Amino acid sequence: MLSTEPGTVQLEEGIVSFLRGLNRRMVAAAGAACALLVAAVIVPMAADARTAHRVGSGRPSSNPGWVATWAASPLSGDTTSFSNQTVRNIIYASVSGSEARIRLSNTFGTQAVTIGATSVSEVLDGAQLLPGSSHSVTFDGQASVTIPVGQTVLSDPVKMHVSGLTELAVDLYLPDPTGPASYHALAWQTNYVAAGNHAGDPDGDPFTTKVGSWYYVDGIDVLNSSTPGTIVAFGDSITDVGHTEVDAEARWPNYLSRRLDAAFGNNAPAVVDEGISGNRVLNDTAGEGQSALKRFERDALSQPGVKDVILLEGINDIGHTDPSVTAAQIEAGYLQLISMAHGAGVKIFAGTLTPFLGSGCVYGSNYGTVAGEAERESVNNWIRTSHAFDGVVDFDKVTADPADPEYFNPPYNATGGASCTVADSLHPNDLGSEAMADAIPLSWFEH
Repeated sequence: MLSTEPGTVQLEEGIVSFLRGLNRRMVAAAGAACALLVAAVIVPMAADARTAHRVGSGRPSSNPGWVATWAASPLSGDTTSFSNQTVRNIIYASVSGSEARIRLSNTFGTQAVTIGATSVSEVLDGAQLLPGSSHSVTFDGQASVTIPVGQTVLSDPVKMHVSGLTELAVDLYLPDPTGPASYHALAWQTNYVAAGNHAGDPDGDPFTTKVGSWYYVDGIDVLNSSTPGTIVAFGDSITDVGHTEVDAEARWPNYLSRRLDAAFGNNAPAVVDEGISGNRVLNDTAGEGQSALKRFERDALSQPGVKDVILLEGINDIGHTDPSVTAAQIEAGYLQLISMAHGAGVKIFAGTLTPFLGSGCVYGSNYGTVAGEAERESVNNWIRTSHAFDGVVDFDKVTADPADPEYFNPPYNATGGASCTVADSLHPNDLGSEAMADAIPLSWFEH
């Protein structure tokens, strides 16, 4: 498993089998008081593309033709530091494009980070790249860029053909000690680290270390005038990874991408996954991200070409007891997110909260309790009947056991952990994620 010793980047060869059976206990943290009065998130802005926060807002009226083909929410809390190493981040592009640009994040770093070289390539197998597919990436014409603390950088456009529904490798050479890295904790993807500068090296042999997180890469945009826009899947672990097969691209947003491609071809919208495992609507959680209210502008509304958001979040607000919150407070948080989306000219759809009875033996606190179930049902009733969202997909009914709808349908239920050998009872497996994607009305995206 991933070492927790500071300064190390080590993942044992058993990472895939470990992650496949992982039941990640939600980390309790002292959250801020329930944030129904939420201060505006202050994001430092800079004057040029080397230090700007997502250059161009990415709203539908700007940067025509650019969409986000992949993205992942940045997190703090990792102790990993790199020095004279290359990280090979493996990502899954949702749509194609004739140009690409890379977004790198030092949002939660403690010091400025220098990227000595960056490349984007198509993956052949594992850490191996498709020969001849590597493209060097520049920032204001320079191979190297330094990212200040709390900032992101956007690369120059790279003229290359990006294939949709294809794995790409984003290589980052980190020549100097980085300090604790900004990362996305649960990639549910095997990524790789090599000693020295191997950015764009098609040979996978130097990449001897495997890691289960994405480091510094925040997103990939592509230029595609046929693609109508970007859909942001925004939520918690059920959106982030579920408990699907590692390296299988089997999260429900991945299934939605493939379904849209089958239905609309080159006119399919892009889909990006901005889920964070353990995330909550109202409160920050140590190691599991800022609240949805704090990160919504950065992670959803600032995505290039964003037109639609699918929100599935709130189960962790119910499950955590630090502090306990009410259904009415969660619903008030939803109203704030709706107001933010509509103010940006973006539609926001909601998924009902999926079943979670039986999950208490893994996750403790208020997960799977009678009181928690009553709150979940209250929130779901509000989602279904308030007409506050632009549309609702009933993930609850899709994933529920027909014989006992307070529980996950067994074929869709992820496997259990050490304390729950039968089922996880909180997360979908591959079949459950596919069923969730299949339930989403494609008519929502016929712009």
